Amino acid sequence: MSEEILRMEGITKAYELGEETFLALKGVDLTVDRGEFLAVLGPSGSGKSTLMNIIGCLDVPTEGNYWLSGRLIADETESELARIRREEIGFIFQSFQLLQRQTAFENVELPLIYWGMGERERKNRVEEMLEKVGLADKMFNYPNQLSGGQQQRVAIARAIATNPTILLADEPTGALDQKTGHQVMDLFHELNDEGRTIIMITHDVKIAGHAGRIVRILDGEISEGVVEDA
Repeated sequence: MSEEILRMEGITKAYELGEETFLALKGVDLTVDRGEFLAVLGPSGSGKSTLMNIIGCLDVPTEGNYWLSGRLIADETESELARIRREEIGFIFQSFQLLQRQTAFENVELPLIYWGMGERERKNRVEEMLEKVGLADKMFNYPNQLSGGQQQRVAIARAIATNPTILLADEPTGALDQKTGHQVMDLFHELNDEGRTIIMITHDVKIAGHAGRIVRILDGEISEGVVEDA
């Protein structure tokens, strides 16, 4: 029997724009099981980034409830939310978000320093993560010495370093060419095969087709079903 890792019920997000109210999310219901590879597919302005920010505990809903690993997020303190963002959710961004003055090794090491891991264990962990993403020979290169695909793999190594509950990927192939994008998807499949839960936000039907399940988001509402051309 599958273990539910994430549940959202009636998630609404409203923004006040002058005298008008804009609903970015409209009563979203969503469940994700542990070990699932889910794609949230939608065009620009559909609400998918707002949904991602709420899943990642970067924003809070106006209405509705969100449970992560059985805990109601609305009941958590700011310090606990910071810990969740740091340790339980691995973020992967379209723009990589690497620190340009730090090597690949130092970029991957950073969350482990915040985690409080000892130096020797940190070194072993970083080397293991970079080897996993195929960059053992690039660990002392700076981002500007790496291709786009290599930078995204460093970002993935950083995201999985703390063994997070969920990998949350926002348009992870958006800045890559098609071939490199498929290489990144192959890596996601490997991570998912290891049991990692992946939630991927994308506007690309073909990229969404790599996931085990696809939900569509349009005008702040979620629907499931067969996606054409996936």
